[in-house]
Amino acid sequence: MKKLSRSQFLQVSIMLFGLFFGAGNLIFPPLLGNQAGSATYISLLAFCVTAVIFPVLGSIVVGKTNGLNNLAARVSPAFSVVFTTAIYLSIGPGLGIPRAGSVPFEMAIAPYIPDTMSLSFARFLYTLVFFAVALAICLKPNKLVRRVGKFLTPTLLILITIMFVKVITMSKNIATPTGDYLKAPITKGFLAGYDTMDAVAALNFGFVIAMAIRRFGVTDEKEISKYEIKAGLLAGLVLFVVYAMLASIGMIGSARFPGLANGAQVLSESVKLVLGNFGLVLLASIFSLACLTTCVGLITSGGEYFEELFNHKLSYRGWVFVWTLFSFIMANFGLNKLLEFSVPVLQIIYPVALVLIVMGISHDYVNYPREAYLTSALVSVVLPLIEVLNKTFKVNILVLTDLVKSLPLYEEGLSWLLPTMVVLVLTTLVLKVVSTIREPRKVGQEY
Repeated sequence: MKKLSRSQFLQVSIMLFGLFFGAGNLIFPPLLGNQAGSATYISLLAFCVTAVIFPVLGSIVVGKTNGLNNLAARVSPAFSVVFTTAIYLSIGPGLGIPRAGSVPFEMAIAPYIPDTMSLSFARFLYTLVFFAVALAICLKPNKLVRRVGKFLTPTLLILITIMFVKVITMSKNIATPTGDYLKAPITKGFLAGYDTMDAVAALNFGFVIAMAIRRFGVTDEKEISKYEIKAGLLAGLVLFVVYAMLASIGMIGSARFPGLANGAQVLSESVKLVLGNFGLVLLASIFSLACLTTCVGLITSGGEYFEELFNHKLSYRGWVFVWTLFSFIMANFGLNKLLEFSVPVLQIIYPVALVLIVMGISHDYVNYPREAYLTSALVSVVLPLIEVLNKTFKVNILVLTDLVKSLPLYEEGLSWLLPTMVVLVLTTLVLKVVSTIREPRKVGQEY
């Protein structure tokens, strides 16, 4: 039975980290450190629950169920198609891929473009090169692990480490926590990790990792699942270490650079202080590599999924071209309009993704009935839908909107959490009790 060598396993694990680690992962932890100050590490632990643990569990559960389709099919076949397609579209060409091309330019390059040069033209040139490189990598999926896991991501990790080592040596000016980090550092950290949306991305990337393992010649599904679990754990450990470094960078200069708007500013001010202009080049390289690896994972997973969904009527290469071209156009001309549509969609499907991850990872121990999947999915979709309609589009649905507003954690965007937990527990318990009562009756009837 074919197994991965140590080198192959490390490449797969580092590739998974690279797929996870995009622009949001790079800018949220420094901002956390800047705003949390002396409460950084307790907030960071809460941040890692939603930014590390859930994404790792997501990639593992997709491996265990042999694909997101199979996991979502536990709710219903129709839900599986709609939910899976919505995830691939919204986090792919609908948001993740165009943003991956534009964010590194906006964050690390645009502020330093001279006034004599057109910003639109500079963005066009940058995204043209960015998506051309992504396309070249995605067109040869057999070389994906080697290119991302052996070269691109290790380079990214080296650059982040250099930045951390340089910044950590400057004099420490740690501020007291501000804003929500002063009032509730744990809750705020948890919600900041929630914003990375990596739990949804994990449902895409679990499939990419499984395919990568198969390309190394591993065919036994149990072995593939074991490798996915181990790769997820190692990738999660690397994520945690990198988040700790980035949060520390923000914390160290929190008193020196108070009130910065985002994590990119925190990083740029810090590296400028210790490395001068070279620091800006370093930061631009880090942003570009982080977004490139995530972009490659999203294009690859989407291409393979839609090739299967439409029964190979358009090849994998065809889908890769379509997704890359569309994302390139949106990154230059329509990103803001795209965000107006895709962000609300993500806010609706993210809660049900978390629910499916939790149920999928614990299914072997609880053996949830199909009705538990159905009712939990229904609640975790309907409540966020009502909340998004009200908060984003100012739409009120008679009594339902007021009911959702009255639920705990509404203001934090988590009104779905407690009702879903209650429905899941009650449905599972009731159906198991009914099943236990029916079983003796069946035995009695047979005799």
